[in-house]
Amino acid sequence: MIPINASDADLTRYVTNILAAYKQASKDQRRRGADWYPAAHQLADMLSDGHPRMGAGVIAALSANKSWTENQKLAARCFDGNMSGTFEDALTKVRRIMAGERPEDVLPMTVKTGNFFRCIADPHDQEAVVIDRHAHDVAVGERFGKRDRGLSNVRRYAALAHAYREAARKLRMTPNVLQAIVWLVQMERK
Repeated sequence: MIPINASDADLTRYVTNILAAYKQASKDQRRRGADWYPAAHQLADMLSDGHPRMGAGVIAALSANKSWTENQKLAARCFDGNMSGTFEDALTKVRRIMAGERPEDVLPMTVKTGNFFRCIADPHDQEAVVIDRHAHDVAVGERFGKRDRGLSNVRRYAALAHAYREAARKLRMTPNVLQAIVWLVQMERK
């Protein structure tokens, strides 16, 4: 696991790794990455019949350890009334959000789930960064496989999010667009 208290040297290395991954992105990956969160926002809006914040909250609540395809299917099923297929904790959060609670009051906002909600609810958010296992591995420059990354630790998460924000600032883009682009690079590597 990376240190909880990242040094300046650690942060510089993370930024360098993120920028290197971005440079490897094809023109198509850059376009798809830029479109990723706006498309997810449209999905959230459609699934929730015009309540994109609710839709974003449901999608985010269901996202832990799920592929994007599976995440979308689970969210669609929940909005169709079929609350199953994942952990009870996630379904409890979904029920609360669908009953009208604010996603910010239901989701853990300082780690991946809350930031995923923020990026989907507002694709132009300048601060939210989704640090999932792929974003982590890009930043640290190593595939961790099934090893624990410790991303539930708020300080470790914040250090990686800071690195993405710094790299995005250098590229003059939002951190969520950068994260989506390098996510595609990481997922599509041979």
